[in-house]
Amino acid sequence: MPHQEVFVTLSDGLTLIARSLGSVSPLEGGAALLGLVYVLLAVRESRWCWTFAFASTALYLVVFWQTRLFMQAALQGYFLAAAIYGWFAWTRSAAERPVTTGSIASSLQALVAVILLAFVTGRILAVETHSSDPLLDAFTTWGSCYATWLQARKRRENWLWWVAVDLVIMWLCLRQGLTLTATLYGLFVGLAVLGWRAWRPKPSE
Repeated sequence: MPHQEVFVTLSDGLTLIARSLGSVSPLEGGAALLGLVYVLLAVRESRWCWTFAFASTALYLVVFWQTRLFMQAALQGYFLAAAIYGWFAWTRSAAERPVTTGSIASSLQALVAVILLAFVTGRILAVETHSSDPLLDAFTTWGSCYATWLQARKRRENWLWWVAVDLVIMWLCLRQGLTLTATLYGLFVGLAVLGWRAWRPKPSE
């Protein structure tokens, strides 16, 4: 993928974010900007994406806890660990750790597992907590866990998972009044499409 497309997307995204800054907290603003840099660097297969992922995640843990999206808050703890794992997993160059693609069967099995986990966890959240939207909160949590693992392993289908997960998180954020974060996740959907185009497995020799 031409890198020019990434920078055009970044410019558009920063414009949207700047327009929303007046209605958001500095905490959410910082988390959003760091998250944007993380995804852009991930598309380019830069190891430094994981440092921005760690910083953004630490801020979002507080943001989601304050808005009572408890599964999203718990998810940030997993992301902190995943960022550390990703940093070490990507120590080799892009050529030495090539992009791969899993089978359709494995993707379907993962989807069924995520849906079942989301249903069970969502029921528990509905009874035991005051979660704003327990089922979708749980779905995005388990889907994000799997997508992050795929990304750390440089599996191309991680970007398709992020399209689905980011769309749902965008809806959740809009319902909670997190305008900037919703805008950011809308941009993430576009970046995930670009990531899918950019991460092409090398043909076998």
